[in-house]
Amino acid sequence: MIERARIKLSPWQQAAVAVGSAVGALLDPRRADLIAALGETTGKPAFERVLERMRRSPEGRAVLLERPRVISAKVGHAWDLPENTFGAAYARFMGSRNFSPDDRPPVRFMDTDELAYVAMRAREVHDLWHTLFGLPTNLIGESALKVIEFEQMHLPMCLLSVVGGTSRFNAKQRKLFFQHYFPWAVKAGFQCTDLMCVYYEQHFHEDLEDVRRKWGVIPAPTVPK
Repeated sequence: MIERARIKLSPWQQAAVAVGSAVGALLDPRRADLIAALGETTGKPAFERVLERMRRSPEGRAVLLERPRVISAKVGHAWDLPENTFGAAYARFMGSRNFSPDDRPPVRFMDTDELAYVAMRAREVHDLWHTLFGLPTNLIGESALKVIEFEQMHLPMCLLSVVGGTSRFNAKQRKLFFQHYFPWAVKAGFQCTDLMCVYYEQHFHEDLEDVRRKWGVIPAPTVPK
Protein backbone atom coordinates (compact mmCIF):
# COMPACT_ATOMS: atom_id res chain seq x y z
CA MET A 1 0.00 0.00 0.00
CA ILE A 2 2.85 2.39 0.78
CA GLU A 3 4.56 1.60 -2.51
CA ARG A 4 1.40 2.17 -4.60
CA ALA A 5 0.85 5.56 -3.00
CA ARG A 6 4.25 6.96 -4.02
CA ILE A 7 4.61 9.73 -6.60
CA LYS A 8 7.92 10.41 -8.35
CA LEU A 9 8.82 14.10 -8.44
CA SER A 10 11.50 15.96 -10.38
CA PRO A 11 13.68 18.34 -8.31
CA TRP A 12 11.70 21.41 -9.36
CA GLN A 13 8.39 19.65 -8.67
CA GLN A 14 9.66 18.67 -5.24
CA ALA A 15 10.64 22.27 -4.53
CA ALA A 16 7.26 23.51 -5.72
CA VAL A 17 5.38 21.05 -3.51
CA ALA A 18 7.60 21.97 -0.54
CA VAL A 19 7.01 25.71 -0.95
CA GLY A 20 3.29 25.31 -1.57
CA SER A 21 2.90 22.97 1.39
CA ALA A 22 4.86 25.29 3.69
CA VAL A 23 2.73 28.28 2.78
CA GLY A 24 -0.51 26.32 3.07
CA ALA A 25 0.48 24.76 6.41
CA LEU A 26 1.37 28.16 7.86
CA LEU A 27 -2.01 29.52 6.78
CA ASP A 28 -3.89 26.49 8.13
CA PRO A 29 -1.90 24.31 10.60
CA ARG A 30 -4.83 21.86 10.73
CA ARG A 31 -4.02 20.64 7.20
CA ALA A 32 -2.32 17.36 8.05
CA ASP A 33 -1.92 16.54 4.36
CA LEU A 34 0.11 19.71 3.74
CA ILE A 35 2.27 19.15 6.81
CA ALA A 36 2.88 15.58 5.67
CA ALA A 37 3.84 16.71 2.15
CA LEU A 38 6.21 19.30 3.61
CA GLY A 39 7.83 16.67 5.80
CA GLU A 40 8.38 14.32 2.88
CA THR A 41 9.66 16.84 0.33
CA THR A 42 12.12 18.48 2.75
CA GLY A 43 12.98 15.48 4.90
CA LYS A 44 14.61 12.87 2.67
CA PRO A 45 18.17 13.29 4.13
CA ALA A 46 16.77 13.16 7.66
CA PHE A 47 14.71 10.04 6.92
CA GLU A 48 17.79 8.42 5.37
CA ARG A 49 19.71 9.02 8.61
CA VAL A 50 16.83 7.60 10.64
CA LEU A 51 16.81 4.54 8.38
CA GLU A 52 20.52 3.97 8.96
CA ARG A 53 20.08 4.24 12.73
CA MET A 54 17.22 1.75 12.61
CA ARG A 55 19.37 -0.66 10.65
CA ARG A 56 22.04 -0.49 13.38
CA SER A 57 19.56 -1.17 16.18
CA PRO A 58 18.32 -4.72 16.89
CA GLU A 59 14.81 -3.47 17.68
CA GLY A 60 14.93 -1.00 14.79
CA ARG A 61 15.92 -3.80 12.40
CA ALA A 62 12.96 -5.84 13.61
CA VAL A 63 10.66 -2.91 12.85
CA LEU A 64 12.12 -2.59 9.35
CA LEU A 65 11.82 -6.32 8.74
CA GLU A 66 8.27 -6.79 9.99
CA ARG A 67 6.95 -3.30 9.13
CA PRO A 68 4.28 -3.05 11.83
CA ARG A 69 1.53 -0.50 11.25
CA VAL A 70 -0.18 1.64 13.88
CA ILE A 71 -3.66 1.17 12.44
CA SER A 72 -6.90 -0.04 13.99
CA ALA A 73 -6.58 -3.56 12.62
CA LYS A 74 -3.18 -3.97 14.29
CA VAL A 75 -3.43 -2.04 17.57
CA GLY A 76 -7.09 -2.54 18.48
CA HIS A 77 -6.10 -4.92 21.28
CA ALA A 78 -4.66 -1.95 23.20
CA TRP A 79 -8.21 -1.04 24.22
CA ASP A 80 -8.46 -4.35 26.15
CA LEU A 81 -5.19 -4.11 28.08
CA PRO A 82 -4.93 -3.43 31.86
CA GLU A 83 -5.28 0.21 32.87
CA ASN A 84 -1.66 0.66 33.95
CA THR A 85 -0.15 -0.44 30.63
CA PHE A 86 1.37 1.64 27.87
CA GLY A 87 -1.16 0.24 25.42
CA ALA A 88 -4.12 1.19 27.60
CA ALA A 89 -2.72 4.70 28.08
CA TYR A 90 -2.48 5.03 24.30
CA ALA A 91 -6.07 3.79 23.93
CA ARG A 92 -7.27 6.36 26.51
CA PHE A 93 -5.39 9.13 24.71
CA MET A 94 -6.99 8.22 21.40
CA GLY A 95 -10.46 7.54 22.77
CA SER A 96 -10.68 10.70 24.85
CA ARG A 97 -10.07 12.76 21.70
CA ASN A 98 -12.12 10.60 19.35
CA PHE A 99 -8.98 9.98 17.28
CA SER A 100 -8.53 7.00 14.98
CA PRO A 101 -5.16 5.35 14.21
CA ASP A 102 -6.34 5.26 10.59
CA ASP A 103 -6.52 9.04 10.15
CA ARG A 104 -2.90 9.59 9.05
CA PRO A 105 -2.43 10.66 5.41
CA PRO A 106 -0.48 8.26 3.15
CA VAL A 107 3.16 8.77 2.21
CA ARG A 108 3.41 10.01 -1.37
CA PHE A 109 6.81 11.51 -2.11
CA MET A 110 9.52 9.15 -0.86
CA ASP A 111 11.92 7.63 -3.40
CA THR A 112 11.97 4.06 -2.10
CA ASP A 113 9.57 1.72 -0.35
CA GLU A 114 11.89 1.51 2.66
CA LEU A 115 12.08 5.29 3.06
CA ALA A 116 8.33 5.48 2.58
CA TYR A 117 7.88 3.05 5.44
CA VAL A 118 10.20 5.07 7.72
CA ALA A 119 8.23 8.22 6.91
CA MET A 120 4.95 6.43 7.59
CA ARG A 121 6.32 4.99 10.83
CA ALA A 122 7.34 8.47 12.00
CA ARG A 123 3.83 9.68 11.22
CA GLU A 124 2.05 6.78 12.90
CA VAL A 125 4.02 6.82 16.17
CA HIS A 126 3.23 10.51 16.73
CA ASP A 127 0.30 9.73 19.02
CA LEU A 128 2.36 7.13 20.86
CA TRP A 129 4.86 9.89 21.63
CA HIS A 130 2.01 12.10 22.84
CA THR A 131 1.11 9.27 25.23
CA LEU A 132 4.65 8.69 26.44
CA PHE A 133 5.39 12.35 27.09
CA GLY A 134 1.93 13.16 28.43
CA LEU A 135 1.42 16.04 26.02
CA PRO A 136 -1.96 17.51 25.08
CA THR A 137 -2.98 18.05 21.47
CA ASN A 138 -3.46 21.81 21.74
CA LEU A 139 -1.13 24.27 20.02
CA ILE A 140 1.34 24.32 22.92
CA GLY A 141 1.43 20.52 23.21
CA GLU A 142 1.90 19.99 19.48
CA SER A 143 4.65 22.62 19.33
CA ALA A 144 6.46 21.00 22.26
CA LEU A 145 6.26 17.57 20.63
CA LYS A 146 7.63 19.02 17.40
CA VAL A 147 10.70 20.19 19.37
CA ILE A 148 11.21 16.60 20.54
CA GLU A 149 10.62 15.24 17.04
CA PHE A 150 13.19 17.66 15.64
CA GLU A 151 15.78 16.53 18.18
CA GLN A 152 15.00 12.89 17.40
CA MET A 153 14.83 13.08 13.59
CA HIS A 154 16.16 16.51 12.53
CA LEU A 155 13.28 16.99 10.11
CA PRO A 156 13.12 20.58 8.79
CA MET A 157 9.32 20.32 8.89
CA CYS A 158 9.43 19.97 12.68
CA LEU A 159 11.43 23.17 13.06
CA LEU A 160 9.12 25.00 10.66
CA SER A 161 6.12 23.71 12.61
CA VAL A 162 7.55 25.08 15.85
CA VAL A 163 8.13 28.46 14.22
CA GLY A 164 4.65 28.47 12.71
CA GLY A 165 3.00 27.26 15.90
CA THR A 166 4.69 29.72 18.23
CA SER A 167 3.89 32.59 15.88
CA ARG A 168 0.22 31.92 16.62
CA PHE A 169 0.62 32.07 20.41
CA ASN A 170 -0.89 34.90 22.35
CA ALA A 171 1.30 36.57 24.97
CA LYS A 172 0.22 34.20 27.76
CA GLN A 173 0.79 31.09 25.63
CA ARG A 174 4.19 32.34 24.47
CA LYS A 175 5.35 32.93 28.04
CA LEU A 176 4.07 29.51 29.13
CA PHE A 177 5.73 27.74 26.21
CA PHE A 178 9.16 29.34 26.45
CA GLN A 179 9.33 29.30 30.25
CA HIS A 180 8.12 25.75 30.81
CA TYR A 181 7.53 23.61 27.73
CA PHE A 182 10.41 24.56 25.45
CA PRO A 183 13.25 23.98 27.99
CA TRP A 184 11.62 20.70 29.03
CA ALA A 185 11.19 19.55 25.41
CA VAL A 186 14.83 20.28 24.56
CA LYS A 187 15.98 18.22 27.56
CA ALA A 188 13.42 15.46 27.01
CA GLY A 189 14.24 15.01 23.33
CA PHE A 190 17.96 14.87 24.03
CA GLN A 191 17.79 12.54 27.04
CA CYS A 192 15.47 9.81 25.79
CA THR A 193 16.45 6.82 23.68
CA ASP A 194 16.27 6.83 19.88
CA LEU A 195 12.50 6.57 19.71
CA MET A 196 12.39 5.63 16.03
CA CYS A 197 14.20 2.41 16.93
CA VAL A 198 11.51 1.24 19.35
CA TYR A 199 9.09 -1.56 18.44
CA TYR A 200 6.25 -0.01 20.43
CA GLU A 201 3.69 -2.70 19.73
CA GLN A 202 5.83 -5.25 21.58
CA HIS A 203 5.70 -3.09 24.71
CA PHE A 204 1.97 -2.33 24.85
CA HIS A 205 1.48 -4.84 27.69
CA GLU A 206 4.16 -3.22 29.88
CA ASP A 207 3.54 -0.68 32.62
CA LEU A 208 3.56 2.88 31.30
CA GLU A 209 5.93 4.18 33.96
CA ASP A 210 8.26 1.24 33.39
CA VAL A 211 8.62 1.94 29.66
CA ARG A 212 9.12 5.63 30.37
CA ARG A 213 12.01 4.80 32.68
CA LYS A 214 13.43 2.23 30.25
CA TRP A 215 13.43 4.72 27.37
CA GLY A 216 14.51 7.74 29.41
CA VAL A 217 11.24 9.58 28.80
CA ILE A 218 10.61 12.66 30.95
CA PRO A 219 6.85 13.42 31.06
CA ALA A 220 5.69 16.94 30.36
CA PRO A 221 5.95 19.36 33.28
CA THR A 222 3.09 20.23 35.56
CA VAL A 223 2.56 23.89 34.82
CA PRO A 224 2.13 26.11 37.91
CA LYS A 225 -1.26 27.82 38.13
